[in-house]
Amino acid sequence: MKLKRENLLSYDASEYCHGMDKKPIEIYIFIDPLCPECWALEPIIKKLQIEYGNYFSIRHVLSGTLATLNMGRKSRYESIAELWEKTASRTGMSCDGNLWFENPVSSPYLASIAIKSAELQGKKKGIRFLRKLQEALFLEKQNVSNFEVLKNSARNVGLDVEEFVTDIHSETAAKAFQCDLKITKEMDVQEIPTLVFFNSKVEEEAIKITGYYPYEVYVQILEEMLPQKPQPAQPPSIELFLKQYKMVASKEVAVVYDMTVAQAEKEMKKLLLKQKVEQIPAKYGMFWRYQEQ
Repeated sequence: MKLKRENLLSYDASEYCHGMDKKPIEIYIFIDPLCPECWALEPIIKKLQIEYGNYFSIRHVLSGTLATLNMGRKSRYESIAELWEKTASRTGMSCDGNLWFENPVSSPYLASIAIKSAELQGKKKGIRFLRKLQEALFLEKQNVSNFEVLKNSARNVGLDVEEFVTDIHSETAAKAFQCDLKITKEMDVQEIPTLVFFNSKVEEEAIKITGYYPYEVYVQILEEMLPQKPQPAQPPSIELFLKQYKMVASKEVAVVYDMTVAQAEKEMKKLLLKQKVEQIPAKYGMFWRYQEQ
């Protein structure tokens, strides 16, 4: 679907939102931290950033879609749990639906505010915090609206925890989240994940794509929007990939390096023997945590 940026962002986004890096393409990724499809998109986003990151910058926008659900009903928990299990078995990115029966998320809103609070300490730290929160939620079945879980996640990605907690209660974080909700509404984002590709030339149409698609679809959009065909960069060694991202799924390694999951796990076991990684079993598939030497 194509749309024009000037028709969508009629408000002054600079009041609450940070400016983007100067690259030819801007990608807005509309997500919810509790959304299993957003989690399943992680391997594709990693590969896209590694191969074509010189051509685009990414902005994560929290849509708040799940925050509007009535989380108190047992039938709602059952339907969410079923969705998690189906998504995990289909995509290879593990998530455990039993969370909704054992340790349900009590306040999706607080999880989103926490992400905006983390972003106040820098874009990269905000992205790392989002990932850590997703790992706690989907793999460890933790209630990511629990303050101790939030503080531990903040500590694990190197945030100033005291500042982080203060910011959760601040007007700044609340306004940042409201900015995301406003962008979601103005761009008429009805489902998540949704990616909107903007060309740096404001007058050109943006391309909106909703849902989970094969990697080649996203590359094709970049090729359509850039004046010359972009050249993919070579990925780093698998060990450097692990060092950068700290913990990854076999599925993520497989997608980034064009392998089967079995081939990816064979490579990871080589690093395991060298004590470079730690094996983290999940309900669906395997995760690998980099071991700092």
